Amino acid sequence: QVQLVESGGGLVQAGGSLRLSCAVSGRTFIRYTMAWFRQAPGKERESVADISVSGDSTYFSDSVKDRFTISRDNAKNTAYLQMNSLKPDDTAVYYCAARGPRSNGYEYWGQGTQVTVSS
Repeated sequence: QVQLVESGGGLVQAGGSLRLSCAVSGRTFIRYTMAWFRQAPGKERESVADISVSGDSTYFSDSVKDRFTISRDNAKNTAYLQMNSLKPDDTAVYYCAARGPRSNGYEYWGQGTQVTVSS
């Protein structure tokens, strides 16, 4: 069973930074594409960023490009989302997710961590 546990959320002022972590249990972390999603109150969940197995390919949504960075440490079974220049619109519950090489969608999800950005 693969489990994902996010941490690092919290309350921050606009312009500040946070780093989210996603610890993945099991020995197959290196096989998974990792991603971060977020869901704000009253809105649909949206993709924020993802990173390939090797870490050499990344994607960012237009809303976070140039402000957020995604990375992974395969030795630690952990993915990260560094969030800089935070805006109140970034307020949401952030989820990490994992997708196996044969999957079309993200199979495994964390429980989410709240990020609140005050103006």
